[in-house]
Amino acid sequence: MRRHAISIFLYGIDAADPCQAVKNYLINYGDNNLEIKLNSKTNSKIRKKTWNRIHLLAFGKAACSMAKAAHEIIPANLLIEPVLAVTNYENYTTDDNFHVFAAGHPLPDAAGLKAAKKIAEQAQKAQQDELVLVLISGGGSALIPYPIDNITLEHKIYTTQLLLSSGATINQINCVRKHLSKLKGGGLAKIATPADLHALILSDVIGDDVSTIASGPTVPDETTFLEAIKICKSRQIWRKLPEDIRNQLNKGTSGQFPETPKKNDPIFDRTDYSIIGSNSMSIQAIESAAKKQGWNTLIYSRQLCGEASEEAKKLAIYTKKIFEKGVDRPIAILAGGETTVTIKGNGRGGRNQELALAFSIAAKQQNIPDSWVFLSGGTDGRDGPTDAAGGIVDPFTYQCITKTNLDPISCLINNDSYIALKAAGDLLEINATGTNVADLQVLLIRPLS
Repeated sequence: MRRHAISIFLYGIDAADPCQAVKNYLINYGDNNLEIKLNSKTNSKIRKKTWNRIHLLAFGKAACSMAKAAHEIIPANLLIEPVLAVTNYENYTTDDNFHVFAAGHPLPDAAGLKAAKKIAEQAQKAQQDELVLVLISGGGSALIPYPIDNITLEHKIYTTQLLLSSGATINQINCVRKHLSKLKGGGLAKIATPADLHALILSDVIGDDVSTIASGPTVPDETTFLEAIKICKSRQIWRKLPEDIRNQLNKGTSGQFPETPKKNDPIFDRTDYSIIGSNSMSIQAIESAAKKQGWNTLIYSRQLCGEASEEAKKLAIYTKKIFEKGVDRPIAILAGGETTVTIKGNGRGGRNQELALAFSIAAKQQNIPDSWVFLSGGTDGRDGPTDAAGGIVDPFTYQCITKTNLDPISCLINNDSYIALKAAGDLLEINATGTNVADLQVLLIRPLS
């Protein structure tokens, strides 16, 4: 069952292959013309034009693969050098055809700031009748930090840390970051004016809200400075923020600093986007894979969110009810989404590891029969600040942890899921995948023998 769970999970990763995703949407149809498939704000299915020149910019965990695929498709005489790609350190690779920057994730760093400035410089060079083709993937928000002039990178990093530790959702985190950035919240589209702009987006956001993916650098932003302040206050971090951050947000609410560009702004008249891969596409892939392996499938959630430990309890109760009704066939219960963790301890782990550990505890407390395996993993191959993608647990995980003189419940309270799962041999360990479409969950149950 463990092998099946891992195999099904990997099918979900394959469905988010960034190279193939780009090739599915970007087509060279000859005579120096490009055709871009659409699924966005227009009624047209194709965006097609003879552009004089094309500027290629990529950022995110899949930047290198996406840039390579696009570089192969775009006519060489149209492509403006340099082609820029910004990715995290784990996915960094060199390529003779473009300039690759490695930068920090999930926390920004100085290397990311340097790369962000290069992205802005290149976009600013674009002219009318030229195309700025932007390739966006998960992690893009942290990888290209470009704080507004009166805010330091260090203070923006500290603010991001506070938001991450507070249990804020990705939408809430990005709302704050947009109002402290030159690129986020439509900033890149503003810089690229008057050129045409198109974004090919590999979505790591549940529901595929393009204003949230990588903090929406190429699309309108409907959030406000006031919302950003309310988020910080509701997460009880407002008074912990550096003074320059608080001042900036306050100035925005009083009109002393311009809001992020909204949907009626003319800068978006020449912009469009295509979602080329997403969590929902990967859920479809794992459902298909599970069926092919002989499992009867149930979709538990397509938008799994909330506190990881609480969601684990809900899933355990759901599983117990299935057993109580009687299990006469092998069942795969599948989900996708992005839970959160409010850090209260000083341990190590990530949301997927916490979800897996919490499920093993809840399964024991609910007396769920010993005929299940549960996997929760990040499609990027990395869960939180660890080298694991998540966790894969079974009815024996709890006992294996206690045999090492660790208490699973104490580990969960201390947010120390990594050490607990490592002790049990239940970390989900794969290499960095070069893509990111949030998280996937696979729960397999079999009839009792």
